[in-house]
Amino acid sequence: MKPQSLCIFFLLHFFALLCTAASEHEAPGTGGTIVFTTLGRSNYAWDIYTLPTSDPPSPSNELRVTDGESVNFNGHFPSTSPSSVLSLLHNRSLIRTPGPQAPPPLQLVYVTERNGMPNIYYDALYYGAPGSTRSRSALEVPVRLQAPLLGLEESKNRVSMKDRPSLSGENLIYVSTHEDPGEPRTSWAAVYSTHLGTGLTRRLTPSGIADFSPAVSPSGVWTAVASYGKEGWGGEVEELSTDIYVFLTRDGTHRVKVVEHGGWPCWVDDSTLYFHRRSEDQWISVYKATFPKDKPVSTELVTIQRVTPPGLHAFTPATSPGNHKFVAVATRRPNSSFRHIELFDTVKNEFTELTRHVSPTTHHLNPFISPDSARVGYHKCRGESNGAKATQLLLENVKSPVPNLSLFRMYGSFPSFSPAGDRIAYVDFPGVYVVNRDGSNLRQVFHLNAFGSAWDPVRKGIVYTSAGPEFSSVSTEVDIVSINVDDVEQSNYRRLTIDGKNNAFPSPSPDGKRIVFRSGRSGHKNLYIMDAIEGETSWIERLTDGPWTDTMCNWSPDGDWIAFSSDRHDPGSGSFELYMIHPNGTGLRRLLRSGSSGRVNHPSFRPDGKLLVFTTDYGGISAEPISNPHHYQPYGEIFTMKLDGSDLKRLTHNSYEDGTPTWAPLYINPVDVEWPRKGECAFEDCHWLNEMPGRGIKLVGPWGLAKPQCGVF
Repeated sequence: MKPQSLCIFFLLHFFALLCTAASEHEAPGTGGTIVFTTLGRSNYAWDIYTLPTSDPPSPSNELRVTDGESVNFNGHFPSTSPSSVLSLLHNRSLIRTPGPQAPPPLQLVYVTERNGMPNIYYDALYYGAPGSTRSRSALEVPVRLQAPLLGLEESKNRVSMKDRPSLSGENLIYVSTHEDPGEPRTSWAAVYSTHLGTGLTRRLTPSGIADFSPAVSPSGVWTAVASYGKEGWGGEVEELSTDIYVFLTRDGTHRVKVVEHGGWPCWVDDSTLYFHRRSEDQWISVYKATFPKDKPVSTELVTIQRVTPPGLHAFTPATSPGNHKFVAVATRRPNSSFRHIELFDTVKNEFTELTRHVSPTTHHLNPFISPDSARVGYHKCRGESNGAKATQLLLENVKSPVPNLSLFRMYGSFPSFSPAGDRIAYVDFPGVYVVNRDGSNLRQVFHLNAFGSAWDPVRKGIVYTSAGPEFSSVSTEVDIVSINVDDVEQSNYRRLTIDGKNNAFPSPSPDGKRIVFRSGRSGHKNLYIMDAIEGETSWIERLTDGPWTDTMCNWSPDGDWIAFSSDRHDPGSGSFELYMIHPNGTGLRRLLRSGSSGRVNHPSFRPDGKLLVFTTDYGGISAEPISNPHHYQPYGEIFTMKLDGSDLKRLTHNSYEDGTPTWAPLYINPVDVEWPRKGECAFEDCHWLNEMPGRGIKLVGPWGLAKPQCGVF
């Protein structure tokens, strides 16, 4: 190579390195990076499985249908012919012809979380084709099709949650959260219909109303949903007090309430549907609603009949067209700590257990039945056999709706970044951990129970946390602790508060000299400021004073403001809103009203101090809580806002509990970050299903109590 060419080559290489470094360490535009936690989500590892309904259940006849890598759930066996579906797919290159002798495939429509966002996929498995075997893993099936049914174009390029899909003819019916109703604590969940051939999408839910758990009748004429109607969500976190509505699938018209108090509807025929509700004896049971065939439908003319008996919880029923012999249900029995799938014979009034014989110590969720009633599907944690992947992600890329802003879901709670952005501290009850941003060098730096983490902006390697029990009274012993995370002996930590009266959520000033924190020493949880090095033995002063709770404070990067969450507008109500105050106690102002009994928690300033990120129930609830694992508050989503209260933006869309967000001091490219630790596959059932009415029984899940994320500690 000539000297001149060599010089140009090195110059180009040098500038390429500079560009790479800039993309990693400088936020393009004014975006940045936000890292947050989703309660339990890192350990879901769900796949969809199926068992025959007529054969005795055993591990040998259970088939895993989905890919063994993504988070896959809420399936549906469509009755539409495979050729009709394949002819509508936009990407014909995905189709692999199984050959003329192949039997009809097993078809599946389901929700999948991959590539940073939820979507709805269609799979066709020719597991009976020549050369295949009846393998437990669909990954070993030689002929399979896997294709997305929705793209961003169907929701006008807006990121949203997708849920509970049904394929009716050429139309996909599903829940999406891509439209903002514009009211606080109002759910964004609505039912849509998308024509697979044209992509034409129609909203079926009326404006200002939220619908959950849609089910299409066998004829395709009617769709049933669980809905509050115009009343809206009141803050429930367990079984919802929704009603059942039906409307025409083609356009959402002729909407009628047919059942008061019910959820998760499913059809047998166009005049019969099943649903669940909590009975007067407090057992959650499955019911049947029968409509008059020749009269207009109304609640007065619908006959309601209880189907499953007391003595166990039975919920999320599934049926198949014309099948009046049995329904599939998820159950929680008093003698089991796990949710299982069972068939209930509606003629003999008998249960047949399915999944307990296959994997007795695993939770199984949300059954669905094939159109010919021959198979029942469900989702559960996949095992490590048959090629299932158990990769644990330190940072999971989540599709961001905001340009130049990267979002990551992190394993562990209360993440915070070192000033250089090279290390992350987090809580994994119990204890505080530090890990390099690339997933290496994971260490426990504090072994006692703690919550919250914040790095000192000046003194290298110093992390602050709250040591003691979370969700406790004002007098509980909780203290602010500073930890030298570079002390490998784990002995170099200092207790900065001495009264032990619920001192929590430390946040240092940008010069590293002061710490603002929450304390219950006055009998109420208010904010205080103290010396960052010596603690309150050096000096301490009170910042807020009143018979309310001020908590979850965060100091702005320029030192001018402290953001915090408070119920001072309605003390003791459980409603928390976002406030800011100057460190000298002046300039108090409320930034965001959370709506009736709403919550806004865990504010964090962007590094330039111009935006706040926080978790809130401003977007209402997105799915029936019983259809998910346990979440203390199944409604937290991540939002950002300017300091004047304007430009409110929703960042996350799911039916989980997102919380404890923080800004990274640098821009991180939106790529998953793995780490060496072995992936887990475990989650807890809804804790309120552990309570067995009238028996004094309260079951505890096998993994102990999950830890809340966005509640008020």
